[in-house]
Amino acid sequence: MFIPFVYLVLFVRELWELFKDPRHRSLLSWVVIILATGTIFYHRIEGWSLTNSFYFSVVTLATVGYGDLSPTTTAGKLFTTLYLFFGISIFLAFISMLSRDHNELAKMRRRRPGDTGDTHETGDTDDTGED
Repeated sequence: MFIPFVYLVLFVRELWELFKDPRHRSLLSWVVIILATGTIFYHRIEGWSLTNSFYFSVVTLATVGYGDLSPTTTAGKLFTTLYLFFGISIFLAFISMLSRDHNELAKMRRRRPGDTGDTHETGDTDDTGED
């Protein structure tokens, strides 16, 4: 039980580190806006609970599509089509940026102090490797 908690703490700490970058905060803001828009729309138009509306918004943008909920109104179906088009683009951009920057952060942590990542050492050697 302790190990999952440790992983959760490490995950949150790494997310905190990544979100110091304004690009991450900007995309996260867009993800929150998209999820809030979907949640409010489905709650008002489809008459779903806020929990079900949020659940459907997340499942839809994650392209999981369990099929347990689906819009029944014409407005709901049309909105979902547009919601998928715009929402998935933003959601995937956000996930892609997090993944790329997570990998960069992991590479930086694996490097030794003073290591620039180059395979050639700098110094007073010629092409033969002699001083």
